[in-house]
Amino acid sequence: MGTNSTNAANQALFKKLSYDPEKDFVPIMRCVTGVNVLVVNNDLPIKSVAELVDYAKKNPGKLNYAEASASQRLSAEMFNKLAGVKIERVPYKASPQALGDVMSGQVQLMFPDLPQGLAQIDAGKVRGLVPRVRTDVGRAQPPAIAEAVPGYSLVYWLAVFAPAGHAQGHPEDAGRRHRRGAEGPGDGQSHDPGRMEISPLPLEQFAAYVKEQTTWWTTEIKAAGIEPE
Repeated sequence: MGTNSTNAANQALFKKLSYDPEKDFVPIMRCVTGVNVLVVNNDLPIKSVAELVDYAKKNPGKLNYAEASASQRLSAEMFNKLAGVKIERVPYKASPQALGDVMSGQVQLMFPDLPQGLAQIDAGKVRGLVPRVRTDVGRAQPPAIAEAVPGYSLVYWLAVFAPAGHAQGHPEDAGRRHRRGAEGPGDGQSHDPGRMEISPLPLEQFAAYVKEQTTWWTTEIKAAGIEPE
């Protein structure tokens, strides 16, 4: 399984990778897409995206965001740029630890993926600043953020890739098998509506999609002022 991070964004985030996303892997099929939700610590006096923007402008240096992936980091930096604020980054190696520190108040906010974020919103451990709506594959983000921060839009994805040397002659068959699985009733029930979208994109379309996404992530990462590490 590959993601927008491993197979599209990492080339722009890191100066050196131990693999070549384009040469080492053959894209088979995109399986699901999702969006990041904006959550804040319960003790913050913030209950909407507009209030967050206002608070950040009036209290420079007091807000930090946690991130543990390319989509989480770009979500926050895109927010910074478009909203005209400066919320500082606190990097983590894993999302559970990052979200745990938002719950405890060590960090004030985060843009976790929807399944993780909604689980903690439902449990009352963090406050969500976007409405609980079903995500649309063609719609990058629930409307609340884009309404307060025009131009905000980001989708992450999970997909099947194969090692380049092992996939020659067989990627089409693999793609058909995975597509049948993704469209089966069992998988459909395992993804809670409103959390992730089952959005299979077959091999012939997905290969072009990965190239487009690599360009998009590279452009947006540079536009957000993120320097490769």
